[in-house]
Amino acid sequence: MPAGRFRLPLSGYAICLAGICWREGLRFLNQRGRFLSALVRPLVWLFIFAAGFRSVLGVSIIPPYETYVLYEVYVTPGLVAMIQLFNGLQSSLSMVYDREVGAMRILLVSPYPRWFLLVSKLVAGICVSLLQVYAFLLVAWFWDVELPPIGYLTVLPALMLSGLMLGAMGLLLSSVFRQMENFASVMNFVIFPMFFASSALYPLWRVQESSLVLWWICTLNPFSYAVELIRFALYGQFNPLATAVVAGCALVFLGAAIFAYDPSAGVMARRGGPDNAR
Repeated sequence: MPAGRFRLPLSGYAICLAGICWREGLRFLNQRGRFLSALVRPLVWLFIFAAGFRSVLGVSIIPPYETYVLYEVYVTPGLVAMIQLFNGLQSSLSMVYDREVGAMRILLVSPYPRWFLLVSKLVAGICVSLLQVYAFLLVAWFWDVELPPIGYLTVLPALMLSGLMLGAMGLLLSSVFRQMENFASVMNFVIFPMFFASSALYPLWRVQESSLVLWWICTLNPFSYAVELIRFALYGQFNPLATAVVAGCALVFLGAAIFAYDPSAGVMARRGGPDNAR
C-alpha cells in the first residue's frame, strides 16, 4: 500500500531508522577486514609517508595552527577525511550489492518514504565511519599526534556533516551503476583525484606556488573544504566557508540522489524501477 494512503507513526520511523543502522552495524562487525583496511590506509600514510617527509614538507604557521607543526599533525585531518571518503563510497557499494541480490528492492518498496530510507542509509554509514575515525585518532594519539582534548568533541558535528556530504555523493554514484564491478572501478576515478587534489596532504598555498591550474582544481574540490572543516574543528575552531560549502554540497548530492532513486522521475524510472535496476 502506498505510504500516502495512511499516516505512519513516528515510532515506526524510529524503528525503521534503528533497524537500518543495526543492520549496517552488524554488517560492519562481520566484515573485520573492512575495519582493518579502513585503518591500514591512513596509518600507512601516517607512519611511513608522513615520517619520511617530515623534514621535507614542513608546515608554516597557518590557521588553525598557532605554531609550527609536524607534518604528521598536518595530514591527520586529511587522513580522517579519507576514512570518511572510503567509507561513504564503500557504503554505497553495498547499496549496489543490495540492489543486485534484492534486499534493496525490498527496502525501497516499503511503506516508508524513499527519501527517509536513503537518509537512514546515510546515517547508518556515518555512524560506522565515526567508529573508524575515532579508532584512527586513538592510534594517532599513541603516535604522538596530540590534539586539544576539546577537539575530540568539537570535531563530531564536522564529521557528521562531512560524512553526510561524502555519503550522499557515493549514494548518487550508486544510482548510476547496475553492477558492483562497474561501481568498484569508478571508485578509483573518484577517490584518488578527490584526495590528492585537495588540502589533505599539503597546504594549498604550496600548490599555488607550483601550479595555478592545480590550485584552482583543489579550490573547487569539495573534499578540500571537508578536510578544512575537520581540521578547524579538531582545534575547536569554526570555519564558516568550509561549513557552508560542505553543507551546500551535501544538500545538492542528497537531493540529486533522492531524485535519481525516484521510480517515477530519476534513473530508476529509465530502468523500469527497482526490479530492473539490478
